[in-house]
Amino acid sequence: MPGKPIEEVQRELGVRDIVKLASNENPLGTSPKALEAIRQALPELNRYPDGSGYKLRKALAQRLAVDMDQIILGNGSCELIEMLARAYLADGDEAVISQQSFVMYELAVNQVNGRAIAVPTAPGRRHDVVAMAKAVGERTKLVYIANPCNPTGTYVTRRELDEYFEIVGDRVLTVLDQAYQEYVDRADYPDGLDDLRKGRNVIVLRTFSKIYGLAGIRIGYAVSSPEVIATLNRVRSPFNTSSLAQAAALAALDDEEWATASRTHNLQELKFLEAELSRRGVKFTPSVTNFVLIEFDEDVQKLFLEFQKRGVIIRPVGGPGLVNCARVSVGTRKENLRFLQALDSLVLAATAG
Repeated sequence: MPGKPIEEVQRELGVRDIVKLASNENPLGTSPKALEAIRQALPELNRYPDGSGYKLRKALAQRLAVDMDQIILGNGSCELIEMLARAYLADGDEAVISQQSFVMYELAVNQVNGRAIAVPTAPGRRHDVVAMAKAVGERTKLVYIANPCNPTGTYVTRRELDEYFEIVGDRVLTVLDQAYQEYVDRADYPDGLDDLRKGRNVIVLRTFSKIYGLAGIRIGYAVSSPEVIATLNRVRSPFNTSSLAQAAALAALDDEEWATASRTHNLQELKFLEAELSRRGVKFTPSVTNFVLIEFDEDVQKLFLEFQKRGVIIRPVGGPGLVNCARVSVGTRKENLRFLQALDSLVLAATAG
């Protein structure tokens, strides 16, 4: 779910100098090549977009070494999550999810009167994929695995994912949501496309919202077998991605310099932010993404408001095992320092008092 907009905080509290660290956005902005592509596409806004997204799908197919009929575009990966539920779940059908995972999975399942089976996490707020595989029943049609996971920032290793597939086989369609995969710097992190190439019953979701800085224009994509993609196309709305989004994503794909700079910046600032939290004795879950899940000793909703009064927007989360937790995006050094300053004035001052 989105974090509170800057404009809303300005209206409510009259605060002008605001740092938003609530929605895991790229703090460096948008790929310059994508911005130029948007400018060039503006004169054609009177025309409907290419409903199939031919050019972008062709470029993705070449980049990922798959066929074009293995790719579908979505209005962000959130739409693809919803499309999967509409395509595969009837009343009472089940989808297995992790208890501390992306809220959109359960929302999508509920929208079609499905049943979300929430499996408790393993120690360290990690997906227990073996338990998830064992939770698959006769009416299970989908398993949603966030890798890396939002909001915990944790990930499933290659060994763990292989063990999962050994148990579950091809009985259900496994949804590997890799929205944050570009940020991961771990040798044992699995590329979901490798599972697809092995013939596993899997669909891989990715997005242009994060590292390419295109969150505001809403575009993502999914890669799977031609049969799965054909099934999703039957529930896809015509023109579900705009001409501007397609043009921007196509240009962003070619902007490796921007992606590399964004990745390098995030690794540096994530290390800085976690080190500062550790130095202060603040509890957090080590992350491989562009955000950190922090566990407070006080009411997180009250802290959320107090952070806003100090011009910093964070994202409270909830659910089993996430009481008084908040997700904080990795920003620029200046933004991260603003957060730490607010943290010191609130949490540490209260502890000292």
